[in-house]
Amino acid sequence: MQRASRLKRELSLLTAEPPPGITCWQNENQLDELRAQILGGADTPYEKGIFDLEIVVPERYPFEPPKMRFLTPIYHPNIDSAGRICLDVLKLPPKGAWRPSLNISTLLTSIQLLMAEPNPDDPLMADISSEYKYNKQLFLLNAREWTEKYASR
Repeated sequence: MQRASRLKRELSLLTAEPPPGITCWQNENQLDELRAQILGGADTPYEKGIFDLEIVVPERYPFEPPKMRFLTPIYHPNIDSAGRICLDVLKLPPKGAWRPSLNISTLLTSIQLLMAEPNPDDPLMADISSEYKYNKQLFLLNAREWTEKYASR
């Protein structure tokens, strides 16, 4: 019951006051399956891209973080080809930084920040990470190409 009322509250807040560049909604009246869209930030290689995400809310939410993944392919050192995201707030301690005080809005904002500021020292995609570190121009070119190919509407 706690999960349902909290999710309803979070969703109504996300609808009423969404973070800039982020939208989130229920997937066909299933409270534990949400969809979100993140707009690629200005001055990033993801600019003008619209990225779809899937959010699966576990039974034990908020004591367990939601599972989030990109449905739109994205060229990024911390996001793999299956859309999984390497971000500490998406994992439980001791390896992660999830806390029940965090919410879906906070997580989506953190993902948006990760898109703008990749963390090449904790990569899911080693090849993209080394490209980001040692050949930034090529990384930016590839990331822009993927954004145009997969995230343009």
